[in-house]
Amino acid sequence: MEASAYKFGPYTIDARGVFHATALSYAMVNLRPVLPVKRFADLSTDETIDLWVTAKKVGVRLEQYHQASSLTFTIQDGPQSGQTVPHVHIHVIPRKKRDFENNDEIYDAIDMREKELKEKLDLDIERKDRTMEEMGHEASEYRALFS
Repeated sequence: MEASAYKFGPYTIDARGVFHATALSYAMVNLRPVLPVKRFADLSTDETIDLWVTAKKVGVRLEQYHQASSLTFTIQDGPQSGQTVPHVHIHVIPRKKRDFENNDEIYDAIDMREKELKEKLDLDIERKDRTMEEMGHEASEYRALFS
């Protein structure tokens, strides 16, 4: 990881929060693999392959790290799907048995979290959900999974 910061839509992501990067995508501690493209259909073939290969690598390691038994990969593509940041990104969510009473409730939880996040975000200020120290610590733990 050579960059000191990464772009995520209109936001700047501090490199301390990034735990894995390729030439075409990167993984960060809050919204995982991302590419600077607004819609999934706008990705090139190489970007699509790289994004999914990266999501797979991240998923395998996070599933082991969190002692989960499954993974949910989600993409919200466009505003009506719930996409709040105008860039392609995949949510990689480690899953455990009975983490939701009804398995599909995870999509309601993701939608609710995205709406809360959209309400909190202001393009002129940084997110205040977590400190860089907290995110850097988590990313450092995940970064070790790739070394």
